[in-house]
Amino acid sequence: MTIRVLICDELPVIGDGLRTLLDAVPDIDVIGTTDNGMEAIVQVRTERPDVVVTDLNLRTISGLEMIRRLGKEDTPPHIVVFTRISDADKTVSDVLHAGACCLLGKDASPQELITAIRAAAAGRTVLAPDIAQRLVTWFREQPDTAECEPPPEVTELTPREREVTQMVARGMSTEEVARELTIGVATVRTHLYRVRTKLGVRDRAQLVSLAYQSGLI
Repeated sequence: MTIRVLICDELPVIGDGLRTLLDAVPDIDVIGTTDNGMEAIVQVRTERPDVVVTDLNLRTISGLEMIRRLGKEDTPPHIVVFTRISDADKTVSDVLHAGACCLLGKDASPQELITAIRAAAAGRTVLAPDIAQRLVTWFREQPDTAECEPPPEVTELTPREREVTQMVARGMSTEEVARELTIGVATVRTHLYRVRTKLGVRDRAQLVSLAYQSGLI
């Protein structure tokens, strides 16, 4: 299946360079490039890309604000943030809470970007290795969640819902969870819908973040 991609970057030379790179990949179709956050939202509504690759620095509105607004669309695209990281801990938190599923630094290799786009299209969460390491370090410095009382909403999850949540938070796709538990993909999606409803989260990235914060992982 071809992955339709929209590229957003403040610098047209970078956007054009990414388009040239991705146009050479057989299963990726770049449907447009823009340096304008508001224009990107319009293109998402008209062109319906599967994945948006975006910098956090854009014209009119920031990439972060654009991600938040896209998350409110009826069929939001998956978001790969491709940006220069100055404060990794803060940026990771902001990006995940906004709704992005992948975060790479501008020093990522072409193959890392392509892999992230494919992972995003499959609903997976991907972080660049150095960013993931810093995130792990940051979590380890936080108070031990095992000693904390979990949020009331978490205690309302059924054993199967907790199991599905933990597997998704570890990076497994819906199809992989279904195979592991020997249940249908539709059943996994139903569990995830009920989990998101109970926990009040909008998407997979927020679910992963809450799973770590609440001690489910």
